[in-house]
Amino acid sequence: MTEAVFVIVGAGQAGAMAAAELRQQGFTGQLILIGAEPHLPYERPPLSKDALLQPERPHCPIFADTFYQQQAITLKLGVSVLAIDPAAHQLQLSDGSTQAFDKLLLTPGATVRRLPLLDQLGDDVYTLRSLDDAHRLRAALRPGQRVLLVGGGVIGMELAASACELGVHASVIECSPSIMARCAPPLLRDFLTDLHRQRGVAVRLGQPLVAAQRHASGDITLTLANGQQLTGDAVVYGIGVIPDTTLAEQAGLAVAQGIVIDPSSRTSHPDIYAAGDACCQIDPASGQHLRRETWESAKNQAVAAAHAMLGLPLPVVDVPWFWTDQCGLNIQFAGDMQAPEWGVRGELAQGQAVLFGLNDGVLTGAITVNQGREMRSARQLIAKQARLPLAVLQDPAHSLRNLARQIE
Repeated sequence: MTEAVFVIVGAGQAGAMAAAELRQQGFTGQLILIGAEPHLPYERPPLSKDALLQPERPHCPIFADTFYQQQAITLKLGVSVLAIDPAAHQLQLSDGSTQAFDKLLLTPGATVRRLPLLDQLGDDVYTLRSLDDAHRLRAALRPGQRVLLVGGGVIGMELAASACELGVHASVIECSPSIMARCAPPLLRDFLTDLHRQRGVAVRLGQPLVAAQRHASGDITLTLANGQQLTGDAVVYGIGVIPDTTLAEQAGLAVAQGIVIDPSSRTSHPDIYAAGDACCQIDPASGQHLRRETWESAKNQAVAAAHAMLGLPLPVVDVPWFWTDQCGLNIQFAGDMQAPEWGVRGELAQGQAVLFGLNDGVLTGAITVNQGREMRSARQLIAKQARLPLAVLQDPAHSLRNLARQIE
């Protein structure tokens, strides 16, 4: 009997985690991991932090270099997939070869949302999505340089923090009224804005970018809607990403704001699965297609795909979680960041706090600020839909661990 061939397209977080999970769960057939980048699979969150601040250190490989050989995982790096033939169960590769598969997992990730107004400036305009991007950007972040950061989301603010650490003068331009508007409550957004400003970052809010000009001197000037002009030596922009659905669309798979997958990470084709930033799933609460661009979401979808590909029961999915590191603070988020009511345990100003978000008296979101040890209990309380008075949650005399144990 011919052994099964499982192929994973995309050698990022989701792809590498899925390959590892397949082996851990007992898959003994051929396992092939294809990646367009020449690098071994690496984690992306450190690109805006460690890869810039400590360029001499290894850039957070997901697994040790020897892992793939030890697990009999065939790597095809620096190779792109040009097309999928679902009927023939075959891939066309950029090196001119073809690759057959019994089951296929797509983990293509996402691409940077382009801003032509800035791209037309040419040199000294950067985006950050890959390890090579980080290498190019690090060379530009020299002490005394002026960097203009367009986009005040998580990545933009992490870059602002890293720029300060490197002695770079940073300015953040965000068209909405606040930073991190999609993923943090007003209380935290305001605190972080003030903290960045105290560290010397110029944060410009509520003014869209309307013009960009490169001068003969090499300086770049950006003009805001209110007429204000900011001049710098380099520009970095991050205004979101676009799910890479090209292969899926060409193959006739269902796509709606991403590759549509079910809870088992299966696409509209029974032998093709998908995971990571390129995917969207139906949100049980809203019934809408939802795409989560987080490290944990990629991991969870990859693990679910591996189990489904092997016909195993799906693992239990925990409350959504992600994190950011800024200005010496580790900030972790769990659950719904749009909760209408928020309270604080501890002191944000002292960099030690837990924020609780309630919706109609039910704990639906939590944020830890340099209190990561509390996150597990907070997630348990959210999962149990804990209905606790805000005063109890805010009182440090009540251990979150004990509260989570007490609620059935």
